Amino acid sequence: MNRYPRDFRGHGPNPPDAKWPNGAKIAISIVLNYEEGGENNLLHGDAQSEAFLSDIAGAAPWPGQRHWNMESIYDYGARAGFWRLHRLFQKMDIPVTIYGVTSALARNPEQVAAMKEAGWEIASHGLKWVDHRDMPAEEEARQIAESFRLHTEVVGEPPRGWYTGRCSMNTVRLTAETHRLDWISDTYDDDLPYWLEVGSHDQLVIPYTLEANDMRFATAPGYITGEQFFSYLKDSFDTLYAEGQDGRAKMFSIGLHNRLIGRPGKIAGLMRFLDYAKSHNSVWFARRIDIAEHWRKTHPHKRFERPSQMTRDRFVERFGGIFEHSPWIAERAWDLELGPAHDSATGVHSALTRAFRSASPEERLGVLRAHPDLAGKLAQAKRLTSASTAEQSSAALDQLTDAERETFQSLNAAYQTIHGFPFIIAVRDNTKASILAAFQRRLDNDSATERETACRQVERIAELRLKDMLP
Repeated sequence: MNRYPRDFRGHGPNPPDAKWPNGAKIAISIVLNYEEGGENNLLHGDAQSEAFLSDIAGAAPWPGQRHWNMESIYDYGARAGFWRLHRLFQKMDIPVTIYGVTSALARNPEQVAAMKEAGWEIASHGLKWVDHRDMPAEEEARQIAESFRLHTEVVGEPPRGWYTGRCSMNTVRLTAETHRLDWISDTYDDDLPYWLEVGSHDQLVIPYTLEANDMRFATAPGYITGEQFFSYLKDSFDTLYAEGQDGRAKMFSIGLHNRLIGRPGKIAGLMRFLDYAKSHNSVWFARRIDIAEHWRKTHPHKRFERPSQMTRDRFVERFGGIFEHSPWIAERAWDLELGPAHDSATGVHSALTRAFRSASPEERLGVLRAHPDLAGKLAQAKRLTSASTAEQSSAALDQLTDAERETFQSLNAAYQTIHGFPFIIAVRDNTKASILAAFQRRLDNDSATERETACRQVERIAELRLKDMLP
């Protein structure tokens, strides 16, 4: 099977109404990454010092050495930044989700106690704050299991949510396969939660952000001042809040780090944004576990038979009749590079029409000739396919007067004589009167033009049939 795994469709052109509690127009998820004490360090058994997300411009790892300045910056996050943020969120009564690196949590007991006392959600940020890119899947799975064990030991209960961050291509699958998580966030691909099917398990994904994120203070291009951070958060909020007013409520994730936003000059921008957001009605500040519980209750997952995962035989069985009596089109469509984007009426229609359009002129003509006459002898003998029967009935072509039937039969014969195939029109887009008008008008077209017109109508008929079958 030639299958493409990336999902470009997501919720599609009409995403669901989030239906946030109390009619909220936007859900804001404040995430505080707790990494201090879990970063690369010789003290932690690593081969080099940390080099990521600090105020040291252009930092590089120091192999075999501790980096005093880097350690000191991380220490600031735990010693000062965290408590500044803790006081702010407590004063403003804003719930927080902690992405806690498990080994860091174990080294910071007072901060963990403060998180728990505040009622914050403590999710897992992996066992160590290191790059998982080249980590073998077996080792990553072992570290995930150890993170669950140590998190439970340190926090008192296992994590219900997960975000590795510096993840591998295996991370989402491995965390979902634990079957222990209410949500995972190692994606950045949507403004709403969504369900991910991993084998027989339905995993809720709550996408995260790398742009509404104070990490941009430490990366280029990035923020220089707290005012720039405020402006970006405000613009994001305004856009999403307006969408919520139109019945398309979204989620707004904001990512923070103790050692970054916890600095006085940077936190001022965050404070201005929180004041701004709080000045609006219908804003829901929520932990990610609250969002997960709401989504599971309001938008439970519903599995359906996905075309991109069908066997060839099943695909042809299901879609072989979409183009009238031409199952070869479905056979060729199955051979294309299908993926999640094809698990919809529009997606399957794209695959089928590609097979139809790339066929030889003789094959395309064969499809046209496979269509029945409108209100013709096959209809009278009740020998149409079920789809054609329903389509012709939709325009009352099964309820013609004798005079109308005689008119259709005369037009059918004339059209066949001139063009060599039946008159084809998407009946469901028309009425009996408009069909007759088109019939008479198209009789005068040259056959090349009429063949192209008929092919477009065949594709439209296929589209309408698929929309009866798929999302």
